[in-house]
Order: sequence, then structure tokens, then C-alpha cells
Amino acid sequence: MNEADRTPTENADVCIVGAGPAGALVADRLAAAGHEVVVLEAGPRFDPDDREERMETHLRPGDDTPVWGMGGPRDAYTSGGDRFYPLNAARVKGVGGSTLHWQGMVMRLHEQDFRLDSELGVAEDWPIDYADLRPYYAAAEEALAVAGASDNPFAPPREQPHPLPAFPPSYSDSLFAEACEELEITTHSVPNARNSEPYDGESACVGYGTCRPVCPSGAKYHALRHVDSAEGEGARVIDEVPVQRLEHDESGERVTAAVYVTPDGEEYRQEAAEFVIAAGGVETPRLLLLSESDQYPDGLANSSGAVGRYFMDHLFAGVGGRLDEPTRQKHVGFNTTESHQFYDREDASRGAIKLECLNYAGPAPADIAMGSESFGDDLLEEIRAGYGTHVAMGALVEQFPRAENRITLDRSRTDDHGNPVPEVVWSLDERTRRTIERANEIQRSVLEEMGADIEWVVGPDSTGPAYHHMGTTRMGTDPESSVVDPDLRTHDLANLTIAGSSTFVTGGAMNPTLTIAALSLKAADAIDSRL
Repeated sequence: MNEADRTPTENADVCIVGAGPAGALVADRLAAAGHEVVVLEAGPRFDPDDREERMETHLRPGDDTPVWGMGGPRDAYTSGGDRFYPLNAARVKGVGGSTLHWQGMVMRLHEQDFRLDSELGVAEDWPIDYADLRPYYAAAEEALAVAGASDNPFAPPREQPHPLPAFPPSYSDSLFAEACEELEITTHSVPNARNSEPYDGESACVGYGTCRPVCPSGAKYHALRHVDSAEGEGARVIDEVPVQRLEHDESGERVTAAVYVTPDGEEYRQEAAEFVIAAGGVETPRLLLLSESDQYPDGLANSSGAVGRYFMDHLFAGVGGRLDEPTRQKHVGFNTTESHQFYDREDASRGAIKLECLNYAGPAPADIAMGSESFGDDLLEEIRAGYGTHVAMGALVEQFPRAENRITLDRSRTDDHGNPVPEVVWSLDERTRRTIERANEIQRSVLEEMGADIEWVVGPDSTGPAYHHMGTTRMGTDPESSVVDPDLRTHDLANLTIAGSSTFVTGGAMNPTLTIAALSLKAADAIDSRL
């Protein structure tokens, strides 16, 4: 039995559910403002000193141990729809959340992303525009210590340079650059939430090349930085206390408590003046649906019926092959060059593509060695033949919101506390398929220009998710069609805020964490003004 104190905090101003990047940033901002903050996290607090061991576990062949402990009844789920969704490969339950295994690329959404309907007549507009989020994007880049060159001609306007200098282009980036120039494809640097130089007591990136799922050096941003900062300001973070439901007052206008369970089976009620759900795009709607009551028979904050609906993810498109020359792949475990040239469109044909020059194509020498039955000179020859000439391009592809893609409850199956598990209902539409095909055409043209022998293609029939859960508690001004307002406060309950990508109206084709951070800081300011 874990002996940590997991009893409720008295006189809490704010109760936050989830200690990932959204919850950690909100907690840090509000604790620094002098508020009494408590954070309830379903998963454990991992020891940062275990990073290297976890990396080795991940690399070891034949060891299927989940790096961050996902799986089993606690994390049971159902996948519905046309496409199987590997949910437990996409999430981490623990203090730090998704930043424990993310890749660390952080881009701002484009200006067009916020006004697709009014500008192009597709999808829907956000109730805010880029200008509203612009100062919070700058604050988020500071918070995440983003390294970048501010050299992207397709990016929205900026107010200042990135906090840290960009990582230099990799060797293989130079091979891509020549081909892209011939094809008139403009490339630019990739902003990364990892230290290009020592920063705030954390190491600079030392090039392990194992950035996902584990950064052994700690150079990549992780939400524990803001968890630690929040605790330094007086916040309290309680781990291993999954919230079972939220309770509200008789009027149905305010949340009164978050009911959680400790590892030894004790159930407690955490009361607070304000509540924030920051549990990700799947567990956030699930918690609302589990919190049904007489006044909210379809789930809490769900008078619109939109809770769980409009689930979006980015799709992956890729083409890879080999050259007759060294490409030095795996020296860098993250991307340093990309192109947003194929992102915005001037008409309704839009399907945004973020084109990526990959630095991790093919196997690493260690991958070949640990999976081989050869030894000595034979193994050396096998490694030389198998490593060093691979090259690949990837892309994130936009998926528009559709009501039939959703998170709901599978009441035929329960978790370790007897609650219905989440069901992910997910499928692709023809627009998304066409966008993936377009991405493949561009990627193939670049590799052919490079002279590569193409060996594989990830297209519409073989694509998978990028594990960016968005849209399931969407933002809007109309309570009949959205869940939260522009400050991320629910329409139905005056003291309930939702932080995270579940509030996205559309997802664009950008990695979502920087926008999550910007929205979280914006929501924290709104909560601070109410307290």
C-alpha cells in the first residue's frame, strides 16, 4: 500500500484533474497568482532518474513491457468505427502526461486554421482568431523553452524570436534541400521544445537519438517542469487518484466536488471553488459522460450533445527508400527540416499537409545488432549492409471534424473500478484520403528527384493516427452546438473549465501541444480573474 497522503485539500480554490501539460501549466499559473491549487492525477509520479532504464527497456528486443505502464483493466477501452484505434499506444497516465513520450515538435496553428468556414466555406470557424491567441503563443514558447529560427515564410506573424536558437539542419536535410529546391518546394526549420543549449538547469540535447518515447537527458520539455514549479508555489499534486465523477449542486449550475479513489480503495470528495478538467481528448469527455445525473442524464456539461463528438486526429503519410550514399539517419531523433508550403489553400479544396524530412528512417545499428543471430565479422557486415542509406519523408495530414467520429462509453465493459470504458469511434472520409494521396505524390516526387529507390509508402489504406486527440469538447459561442466558451469554461456550469486539445474546433495539421499550452495559459488567466 502506498503511504502517501491522498486525503482532500481543505479550502482549495482550484481542483485540476490531470497533470499533463495543460493541467501543469494551469496549476503553475494559478499557484503563482496565490491561489490554493490541488491537482488529481490518475497515474503515478515516475522517477526522472529512471529515464535511461526506461529507454533501454524500450530498445531491448523481445521485451513488450510498456515503457509507461499502460494496459490492463485500468486502461481498458473499445475501438469502434471503420478504423482500429490503438489508444494505449497514444497516451500516458502519469504526472507529466503525454510529454513523457511526445516527440517535442511545437508549431503555431496558421491564421487560416481559425476561420476555415468564413474564408473557405469548409469545416467550422473557431470563436477566437489567431490574434486572440498570439500573445499566449509567445508565452507558451517561453514556458516550453522552444528552440527555433523563425524562418518559416508560411507561418503566422510573430512578435519576437523563439526563446532558444534552432537546431542546425541534419546531414540528410541537405540531401532533401537540393531536391526540394529543384522542385520549388520551400523548406525551413522545425521549432522544437527541447534545449538546443543548457536552459534553466536542464541539459542541452546530447543526441541519444531516442527522443520518443524517452529523452534520457531530460533536454526535451516535460510537464514535470511546471509541476515542480507549481509545487514550489504551494500547489499540491496527488498521484494515483483516478477521478470517478464530478458532482454538482442542486441548481446544476456549479460543480461541487471531484470524487476520486486512492490505491487502497478509499473514496474521497475534493471540493473547490473552480474545477479544471485537463485529462486529454479521450478521458475528459469520458469523465463528463460518467458524471451523469438527473439534471444531466446525457452527461455533465452536455446539454449540446457535443461531448465526445467531433473526435479528430492527424493522419500520417509517408514514403521511404534508400540511396546509393550515406544518409546518416538516427544521428538525430527528431525533425529539423519541414515545409508548410502545402498547408493553406485559397479554395474549398483545402486539406492541410505538414511535410516532414525525417531523421530516423530505417533501422539503427543497435536495432540490427540486437535483432540479429550473427556475430563478429558477419554481424558487422550485416550492420553495414542494413544501416546508413535509408531516407524518408513523412507528413501530418488534416482531418476535419465529423460528428460520427466520437468518444462514447462502452457500457458492456468496465475498468478496474467498475466504470464503463471509453469507446473510440473513428473513421476516415474521402477528403482526408485525397489529402493523404496528395502528400504521397509530393513525397514520392522528392525521393525520386533524390534518386532514391522507393521501398515503402504509407498511404490512405495503411495510414494510422499521429495520436493527437482533438475536438471532443469543442469550443464555441453557441451553447446548443459547443461545450465550452472562448475562455474554455463550460456553457452549462459556471465554475468548470476544460483545458486541452479536446476544445479544438478544427485540428489543422500542426502538432497540437503548443496550442494546448497557449489555450491553457489563456484559460488560467480567465480563472484567475474569477477567483
